[in-house]
Amino acid sequence: MKFFKLTKKFHDEEDGAVTVDWVVLTAAVVGLGAAALIMVREQTGTLTSKISSYLNTASVKTTF
Repeated sequence: MKFFKLTKKFHDEEDGAVTVDWVVLTAAVVGLGAAALIMVREQTGTLTSKISSYLNTASVKTTF
């Protein structure tokens, strides 16, 4: 009988459910942030190489 009371008490308690919700929500936000960082990093590297090649071919006039 004591086992069934303990099982019912465990089933009825919902204190840990909020913690699990926050952990899942935080993991989703971190995952989306990491995905955005990866996408931005790849595009930034491409843009940096384009700017570098343009500046290497540019000439600077030193007279007016």
